[in-house]
Amino acid sequence: MKKEEFLNKLKIELTISKNSQHTLNNYIKANSELLDFVKKDPDLITPNDVKGFMAEKLSHKASASIILFLSAIRFAHQNLLNKDPTFGIKRPKKEAKIPVVLTKNEVISLINIINNHKSKLMVSLMYACGLRVSELVNLKTNNLDFNERIGHIKQAKGKKDRVFNIPTFLFDDLKAQVEYQKRNNQEYLFTSSKGRLTSRNLQKIVKNAALRAGIEKQVHCHTLRHSFATHLLENKVDIRKIQELLGHADLSTTQIYTHISREELKKIQSPIDSLMEQKDKKKPEYNEEI
Repeated sequence: MKKEEFLNKLKIELTISKNSQHTLNNYIKANSELLDFVKKDPDLITPNDVKGFMAEKLSHKASASIILFLSAIRFAHQNLLNKDPTFGIKRPKKEAKIPVVLTKNEVISLINIINNHKSKLMVSLMYACGLRVSELVNLKTNNLDFNERIGHIKQAKGKKDRVFNIPTFLFDDLKAQVEYQKRNNQEYLFTSSKGRLTSRNLQKIVKNAALRAGIEKQVHCHTLRHSFATHLLENKVDIRKIQELLGHADLSTTQIYTHISREELKKIQSPIDSLMEQKDKKKPEYNEEI
């Protein structure tokens, strides 16, 4: 089987397995890059070929990228060739990275710096409801129920549906946006002059806003989701409720936010402060003269 036939069949397998477009793109890219590197037909790929590619191309990459690559190769070869050239190759452990989170004042600054009304509404909604960028891009006008004041996320990550509350602050603007889109026969809540919005459109808006707001952190759309969860935690919202709002299948995924709530950490007093306070209270008067 030649490369093009292999990749076309892989695309079909990924599609009928109901993988997301994001997964489809990543898996096809990984297999294409491996084939270009080894210059062999797919059925001749060996574990040593995979290791050679990893050593040459992935040694500087994060663990998550390496795990994704190995999963892509395994899926393709198991489903198309009934073999696994990744067998025996040890997967690295994922790094326990703490995500970047904005303070509440930074969120306000970022949103306020955006002059375009639609862009401001999109960014505000991502933060206000903890939406993934893909969820915002795929949100349709009929996904919002203004009578119930809720929105529906359909087939999000992990093929799960969930609901979110429509924020009172954005209620009127969202209703006007729905009406505008329906008048223009648009299925999706947000579109551009060229049609469907892309994740790249949103990432560019958020990144530029952060730069203009003078925020020195690395800010992406997902930073708003991290900030949403962290701020809820700081507001004493139960972590299991935050789990439901984020659509996490496993509570352990949500628990990372217990490690990054800066405002809560600031409230923890060092034991030396209480010790010194007690010492000061008992400190006898003394004459400073020598």
